[in-house]
Amino acid sequence: MQSGPLRIIPLGGLGEIGKNMTAVEYRGKIVVLDCGIAFPRDEMLGIDLVLPDIGWLLERRDDVLAFLITHGHEDHQGALPFVLKRLDRPVYGSRFTLALAKSKLDEHGLLKTVDLNEVDETSRVRLGPFDVSFIATSHSVPDSLSIVLETDLGAVLLTGDYRFDHTPIDGRFTDVHAFARLGERGVLALLGDSTNSETPGSTPSESTIGQAFHQIFAEAKGRVIVASFASHIHRLQQAITIGHLHGRRFAVSGRSMQRNVNVARNLGYLDVPDDAMIKLNRIDDYPPEEVLILTTGSQGEPLSALTRMAFNDHPQVELHKGDTVVISAKPIPGNERSVSATIDRLLKAGATVIYGERSGIHVSGHAAQDDLKMMLDLVQPRYLVPVHGEYRHQHTHAQLAQRSGMPPERIFVLENGDVLELGADKGEVVGKVQAGMVFVDGFELSDADGLVLRDRRRLADDGILIAVVTVDEQTGALVAPPELVARGFLHDDERLQQVFAECTDALTTLMAQLGAEHVTGQRLIREDVKETLATVVHRRTRRRPLIMPIVIGV
Repeated sequence: MQSGPLRIIPLGGLGEIGKNMTAVEYRGKIVVLDCGIAFPRDEMLGIDLVLPDIGWLLERRDDVLAFLITHGHEDHQGALPFVLKRLDRPVYGSRFTLALAKSKLDEHGLLKTVDLNEVDETSRVRLGPFDVSFIATSHSVPDSLSIVLETDLGAVLLTGDYRFDHTPIDGRFTDVHAFARLGERGVLALLGDSTNSETPGSTPSESTIGQAFHQIFAEAKGRVIVASFASHIHRLQQAITIGHLHGRRFAVSGRSMQRNVNVARNLGYLDVPDDAMIKLNRIDDYPPEEVLILTTGSQGEPLSALTRMAFNDHPQVELHKGDTVVISAKPIPGNERSVSATIDRLLKAGATVIYGERSGIHVSGHAAQDDLKMMLDLVQPRYLVPVHGEYRHQHTHAQLAQRSGMPPERIFVLENGDVLELGADKGEVVGKVQAGMVFVDGFELSDADGLVLRDRRRLADDGILIAVVTVDEQTGALVAPPELVARGFLHDDERLQQVFAECTDALTTLMAQLGAEHVTGQRLIREDVKETLATVVHRRTRRRPLIMPIVIGV
């Protein structure tokens, strides 16, 4: 028996790379697909992570049933510790996905309280009006899954990140037959990964990387340092196995790399030959041609192990002339400048650096154009919603579907917050909910309105001006000349003193007026001081520094 339309509400991951989160609502109940983070852009000063805004979910908290996670990458599960603190619901994910999530939950003191449920491609879970099942996929992290939500109206399929790898390192294939069987039963909506929609052809197999590794290890005269995503266990497996064949022992650098290697070994996802692994502080005990270092930092992160090596700031690894550094990853959009800066520093240190698509040391984990067409042919969805990508990726995915014969009125290129309503006969966008960004500074959530970030931008652009005003607590009269301190404001000292003199005169006049009116409230005085200084400074300098008035009552 059908009961009303089904709604798809993306809260993150559309028009952007990262913070993937989509809510699916049916019969008044909601399941949330993925719960990811994004990494901050250069202009997000002092911000560590970016999360999806879950304000709408909190308003509907009584209707939210669970979080379903496709795979272990940070952009799909990294927000769980922050979100579960505010919205504690069961989490469903594969064995390796939950293993990665557990380490983060433990850091936040949540491991003992969160309801974690392990699933695989054979599992079926009933959540309210949703019959949930999973399909095995091949990706650049073990145990990836597509999620199927079956309802009276039909099935909603979220592919997650996937590729059709015919020679996968771990023997895990994307289950083409399961997708075909689902298509035969009928798919209401396909939420399809769009990341590689601009790439023609089919995504190469992960195993092709082995050929490049063989050549690099054979030709390198010194140490080989491989930088990769810490979660890319298949890439690490190839480096370890092929390095061992060439007589190299490996060490691990970087906190997340050490954690993920340990997790993968303990769970049997990473096969390490006997005596192949050495401690990082013992690498100098071996000849350079016998050493392989696996490290974080493929995205040029400022505090990552590779960046610290490049800037001669690593406590245990000093780069030598003759070292070969392999950056086995593609820069995430927005990280290109940081990666280039790291490469420049590595080259200056005398290392040989191997990077870029033509080097053969990286293949994507995402489906290219022929793969996207194949997915459409397999599942034959009534509606397509391109997800996971910037707008151009979604747009190209939509065009690809149209060229494959799908009517344009059944393709929806959505934005975060759009409410897509799907019925038996039609689909349409019927509204919009709150969807934005929440910033993380350390373990703390910053304001979604970006007030802290705005202040940091002003500090970076125009500096800070501090005004200390000492007043009589009884009358509000000024009892000492105002004191002004500036940092990062004006580099011309003579001009700064002129501005200071005018600001002091303006404050003296202001305080005389306030004293005459017996204004003694410190909050009112601070607001008047701030407004007066902002007016004078902008008139004289056309700048808007961050102004901090300090009122001292005596």
